[in-house]
Amino acid sequence: MSATIDAEQAWRDLQRVRVPQERVYDEVERSVSGGADPSTWGTAALLWLFLAGMGLDPPLWGVLLAGTVYVALLAALARHAHRGSRVRLHHTRYNWRALATLVAGALVTGGTVLLTGRLAAPLEPAWAGLTQATVTAAVFLLFIGPASRWSTGSLRGHGQRVEREGVRS
Repeated sequence: MSATIDAEQAWRDLQRVRVPQERVYDEVERSVSGGADPSTWGTAALLWLFLAGMGLDPPLWGVLLAGTVYVALLAALARHAHRGSRVRLHHTRYNWRALATLVAGALVTGGTVLLTGRLAAPLEPAWAGLTQATVTAAVFLLFIGPASRWSTGSLRGHGQRVEREGVRS
C-alpha cells in the first residue's frame, strides 16, 4: 500500500513533537546552570548539622537517633524538591553520567569526612566537629554544581546520537 505524504503536514507534526522536547531540554539546562537550588543548600545545611553534632561524640543512642533524623530529613527534602520540580524526566533519561555523578559525589563527600576527621583529630572535639562539618559541606557545595552540569550536559544530544547510530547500522 502506498500513501501520499503531505510534506507540510509532516513538518507540522514533527514540530509539534520536537518543540516540547526542546523546551524540556531548555528547562533542564536552565535549572542546572542557574547555580545551587534551595534543595542543595538544604542538603548542605543538614550535612553540616549532622557532622557538627557527631563531632560532639554523643553516646550510641544519640548517634542512632541523629542518623535516623538525618535520613528522615533528607528524604523529606528530596520529596519536597521532587514535587516542586517543574520538569519530570522519564527514568531512561538518567544515563551512566547520572550514576557516575552519584558515586563520585558519595566518594568525594565520604573521603572528605574521613580525611578531615583524621586531620582535625588533635583539636578539641567541638572544634574538630565544626571543622569537619564546615570543610565537608563546602566540598559538597563545590562539587555539586559542576557535577550536575556534567551529568545533564548530554541530554540534548542523546536522541540525535541514537538516530545517527541507527542510520549507520
